[in-house]
Amino acid sequence: MMRIIDNFIGGSHQASTSARLGDVFDPATGKVQAQVRLSDPTELDAAVANAQAAQPAWAAMNPQRRARVMFNLKALIETHMDELAEMLSAEHGKVHSDSKGDIQRGLDVVEFACGIPHLLKGEYSEGAGPGIDVYSMRQPIGIAAGITPFNFPAMIPMWMFAPAIACGNAFILKPSERNPSVPMRLAELAMEAGLPAGILNVVHGDKQVVDAILDNPAIRAVSFVGSSDIAQYVYGRGASNGKRMQCMGGAKNHGIVMPDADLDQAVADILGAAYGSAGERCMALPVVVPVGEATAVALRAKLETGIAGLRVGVPSDPDAHYGPVVSAAHKARIENYIQMAVDEGSELVIDGRGFALQGYEEGFFLAPTLLDHVKPDMKSYNEEIFGPVLQMVRADTFEEALSYPTKHQYGNGVAIFTRNGDYARKFCANVEVGMVGINVPIPVPVSYHSFGGWKRSGFGDMNQYGMDGVRFYTRVKTITQRWPSGGAVMDQSFVIPTMG
Repeated sequence: MMRIIDNFIGGSHQASTSARLGDVFDPATGKVQAQVRLSDPTELDAAVANAQAAQPAWAAMNPQRRARVMFNLKALIETHMDELAEMLSAEHGKVHSDSKGDIQRGLDVVEFACGIPHLLKGEYSEGAGPGIDVYSMRQPIGIAAGITPFNFPAMIPMWMFAPAIACGNAFILKPSERNPSVPMRLAELAMEAGLPAGILNVVHGDKQVVDAILDNPAIRAVSFVGSSDIAQYVYGRGASNGKRMQCMGGAKNHGIVMPDADLDQAVADILGAAYGSAGERCMALPVVVPVGEATAVALRAKLETGIAGLRVGVPSDPDAHYGPVVSAAHKARIENYIQMAVDEGSELVIDGRGFALQGYEEGFFLAPTLLDHVKPDMKSYNEEIFGPVLQMVRADTFEEALSYPTKHQYGNGVAIFTRNGDYARKFCANVEVGMVGINVPIPVPVSYHSFGGWKRSGFGDMNQYGMDGVRFYTRVKTITQRWPSGGAVMDQSFVIPTMG
């Protein structure tokens, strides 16, 4: 019988009443391995009601006790790392080591949330006025929700629910219907860690559930990661309903290669950033910009040699650099972009289409593609391809190279490869991108900083995790207090109070 994946509400698996099902594929074989129930809005309402009943007691628990649950969850995830990675690879297609990295970067945020007693401390000003003290406190917002993408089914849910829950909120997770098993297992482990039932609920679905989340008045904040068009829609609908919104969109990250760069190191970094996880990362590096003709010629030669040594394989292959893409539809989309780039005038240096892996001919595999002489007016350059495709845009000067990521509609991540500190400093100061790497190809911030892009890569005013995550999932309440000692003056009560 086909395995059916249902919701996780109130601490247990809940059979959905919905007749609609979504297929969950094994990307390596191309076969359906499970089906997930696509819930209707009434099931989202049930999850919200369950969260509302559970959240007040969780919020009233002191932060140190909530932190102990996070410590337990961290330990359980570490214990079950290989199990989670195998589950993730089976539904996404990442090689096993990359799946473990996906989990580890989410686990880092769980670890950050273990420090929530310190992170929630407010501020206090004694003697702000005559006999007056002022202090502030951070309080949970109540119920938050997260809508997560297929490309990081472990990391991004943990980026969202770990700080939200640690702050005292209940959280409703709507994961991607393409690979829902890891989020379900994380919810089970959270229960085992001591999280009360109803504080982390998982509701599967499509646009119907997304819209229900955005419209439900009890959900105070929504975090989203996905394509920019959907991020903009989610942000607009949620904000119009008075919700706090944090919506991360698409990307087209550039790697600027200066003439003085260590080319061998740069090429090794670029290959991993462009083709790792089959390019299905919002922080992938799909555009490389060599500065100067000599740099371009040398870089291309080394890239061609490096690409020839890459191995595409099944997730369990320990020698594979990356595995299949997530679905047949996504594979076709990537192939269409490659043809679009050729039709627009790009030079197809290496064509990854038509690749088949022996014994897995029905799998969703693509070999690496390299395109040169790409121009900034090409549609294939301006849009996100999200696959194992690297485009080379040549620049004559540093200023020209700087202009490409600055003018692009996306502003998620960017990297510069150089030995020159002056170039690096100017680049960081002037590039209009949210996350910058200096000789670091994938500059995803560590868990105690924050992740967030600019322009159409991010909608909303706060980034993910780190202190911005704590701020997003809490509200500040400020108290001004005085303890009267007699001698009230009537006239002073009729003017705006001052601290003079």
